[in-house]
Amino acid sequence: MFNKVLIANRGEIACRIIRTCKKINIPTVAIYSEADAQGLHVQEADEAFCVGAARVNESYLKADKIIEIAKEANVDAIHPGYGLLSENANFAKACEEAGITFIGPDANAITVMGSKIEARKTMQAANVPVVPGLTRALIDVDEAVEVAKDMGYPVMLKASAGGGGIGMQVVANEEELRKSFAGNQSRAENFFGDGAMFIEKYIANPRHIEIQLLADKEGNTISLWERDCSVQRRHQKVIEEAPSPFLDEKTRKEMSTAAINAAKAINYYNAGTVEFLVDENKDFYFLEMNTRLQVEHPVTEEITGFDIVEEQLKIAANQTLTIKQEDVPLKGHAIEVRIYAEDPVRFFPSPGTISEMKIPYMKGIRHELGVQEGMAVTPFYDPMIAKCVATGETRAEAIRLMQEALNHYQVEGIKTNIPMLQTVLDHEEFKQGNATTDFVQKYLTKKKEKKK
Repeated sequence: MFNKVLIANRGEIACRIIRTCKKINIPTVAIYSEADAQGLHVQEADEAFCVGAARVNESYLKADKIIEIAKEANVDAIHPGYGLLSENANFAKACEEAGITFIGPDANAITVMGSKIEARKTMQAANVPVVPGLTRALIDVDEAVEVAKDMGYPVMLKASAGGGGIGMQVVANEEELRKSFAGNQSRAENFFGDGAMFIEKYIANPRHIEIQLLADKEGNTISLWERDCSVQRRHQKVIEEAPSPFLDEKTRKEMSTAAINAAKAINYYNAGTVEFLVDENKDFYFLEMNTRLQVEHPVTEEITGFDIVEEQLKIAANQTLTIKQEDVPLKGHAIEVRIYAEDPVRFFPSPGTISEMKIPYMKGIRHELGVQEGMAVTPFYDPMIAKCVATGETRAEAIRLMQEALNHYQVEGIKTNIPMLQTVLDHEEFKQGNATTDFVQKYLTKKKEKKK
């Protein structure tokens, strides 16, 4: 196992990784920007180093500086968390060249799955179902129009290197396609340095269901079952749960097998997640693979009992998986909500200082925190400030526990999305397990419009 681990991240995920490292007696090193000098992760790590100014491209994305700090602190491994450099193949390669273990997959796996077009090609070759569409970049908007005409509207225009909904748009007709093509291409170039675009058939009212995997360097790969992440706003998840209220046992096993085949096709190791769209007939299609730990990993930990961060550390340290597929439990039901510093109606970030913060400590409730009372939420980073996870023997019990927990959350000084989360949990369609990816647009946006 490792002697010391640097966490190349901030906020709740840095605190989460530190917690597991403490559990297995590995000292930790935090990095922080000038804006995060009082950060919770800085307080909880054994050592902390300032990595630069507030903006991420002047601090948390400075790969050279982070590796320099890692050498100075004499660490032998770096955990990237999620976001930031976690899916940066060059950073993984730079760690390796510096003689430091990157706690994640190798650079090649990150590269293949980082390109949606290359990922589609690889999955098709591995007989993993993909959404009907192109497996190459479009030449220009005229070709996009021709392809969409053959495919039939609506279509989904996508940036090959995109993520978080950037460069992605549902297009209903030729006029919309011609209007939106250049704008999405430009955003993709600005955010990802790659303006390659492609088109897929739009799957109406799907569920977003993903399979959590663990794989060691000897090719042993297991599924920790699924998470249902269908409740999203702006193509970003806000509520996740496990198991999915929509899947039957047959589909669960078929999706797990497909995800394992996807990982094996690229010799994947460490923790990873294969995301699928699932239509109303329970036909599923590969969407993408996240080659890192995910925000919503706690709901999987709650229903299986495994510490995924600990498993990541073991795999990175060349240990063989000791968990067999037949030994993976699926017990009870867990729901996670992401608590954001944002307007609950318009979904815009709401930075400021948290003047008061009280969270409920209850049986069946788990908190993952990145802030505490008195701290400032700055405009420089993702506005997620905490995650709350409720676990019950049944889905109904998990919902009830979450409702009770959110009713006792007190965050003053900034706006949060807690009212929006409460509305979702109280909605009959959600309670019945009927939420699809258009849930927020279909129910909450309409509610807002009625209020005008």
